Amino acid sequence: MSELKENVKLPIRPLHQGISVADMEASIAWYERMFGYQVVSDAYVPQLPARIVFMELGDWSIELFHVDGSASLPNDRRIPNLDIRTHGTKHVAYLVDDIVSLMDDLKAKGVDVAMDIFPMAGDKVAFIRDNTGNLIELIQKPTSGQPA
Repeated sequence: MSELKENVKLPIRPLHQGISVADMEASIAWYERMFGYQVVSDAYVPQLPARIVFMELGDWSIELFHVDGSASLPNDRRIPNLDIRTHGTKHVAYLVDDIVSLMDDLKAKGVDVAMDIFPMAGDKVAFIRDNTGNLIELIQKPTSGQPA
């Protein structure tokens, strides 16, 4: 695999992640409270039909979708070890500086913990669920924050 040089412009780059949610107002509040996301747009798109809300945190955006009458997230999609047995997108992962402090803060806010902090390939990893049950991975690398 060739190494990418600094200043090389890639033809694509990450922009946002789309997340289907059961309750838009509750999801907006959850992402604001847990991570500090801020709403930047809120629109109804009749072609889908769906309400779509974009929220930003720094350079990253999430796109929340709400469709009336949509299907609930299956239970096996809420459990990391079972979710990976179904093809498709699995979760978004966030790099964090201090996973212990972050998890303590999230737990104090009532976060739903799917898998508490555990070691994985030299990293510290945890999985939480948003208010709809979508999985979110938190990763602390040995070089970020406190030693792993």
